[in-house]
Amino acid sequence: MSLLETETAAPGPDSATVAEPARGRQVWRRLRADRASMAALGVVIFMIVVALAAPLLAALEGQDATTFHSELLDSARGGVPEGALGGISADHWLGVEPGTGRDVFARVVHGARVSLGVALGATVLELLIGLAVGLGAGLGGRRVDAVLSRLVELSLAFPSLLLALALMAIVPESMPRPLLLALVITAVNWGNIARVTRAQALSLRTREYVDAARLSGARPARIALREILPGLTAPLMVLAALKVPLNMVNEAALSFLGAGVRPPTPSWGQMLSTSTTWFQADPMYVIVPGGLLFVTLLAFSVLGDGVRKALDPRRSDRA
Repeated sequence: MSLLETETAAPGPDSATVAEPARGRQVWRRLRADRASMAALGVVIFMIVVALAAPLLAALEGQDATTFHSELLDSARGGVPEGALGGISADHWLGVEPGTGRDVFARVVHGARVSLGVALGATVLELLIGLAVGLGAGLGGRRVDAVLSRLVELSLAFPSLLLALALMAIVPESMPRPLLLALVITAVNWGNIARVTRAQALSLRTREYVDAARLSGARPARIALREILPGLTAPLMVLAALKVPLNMVNEAALSFLGAGVRPPTPSWGQMLSTSTTWFQADPMYVIVPGGLLFVTLLAFSVLGDGVRKALDPRRSDRA
């Protein structure tokens, strides 16, 4: 928990504002010196670009994610793709799906859009809700703190995956599934961010510059935004970097269990769920989405750990 402790109190908000660019350059210098973190950052940027450019990449291949190619399947073997490595060819760069013949490359790049979009969207929503509840609990009175703290504890008490499955089962089908997934994942995972924010707010509210702002007549909202919020930047950045891979796992798990996006909309978890029946006949259909999910999760995890180290105020820049 020492990571979440802030640096020594600055004389006031003006000097803290002046020191902020220097602090940012120091963090970037530390991060840039970490080769593993920079490699992970490159992978993360590449995956985000792939997700954003999914329609363009599929068009470049000349395929789409929904067209069936039954002529490329071996009906005598139950629909296994013809050819080596799942039917990889000049027209189908990663082969075709067994049973349907849909292009795997087009589906994985569109699946990246769903998987990354849900994870990033849920992370942003969790930060907003956790920040609001945590600041309210940390800066409010005893009654407000008690009520909000019990609410946080209640949200953390439920098994998140089971609760998410239950919520996905009762929500209306008319809502877009990716948006619904992001909202459900947010609903079951915002509590730990709120708890960290509350702990930090309770620590920061005793600093001298916060007392000075309070004595000068600043309103609670201004104190929260101008004095407390800057001190929360470092721990929230670390939490966000570590939250994205966790939310990707949650999306993949829900899709794997059949509670995620519906076909023909692809996602990596949904493709892994479908591939379980074809593992022996067409292992490439498991390796492609599973490998991409593994590499992306690893990159986000390594990057999050690098950000944590770079933001550690106890770290020395000496070689």
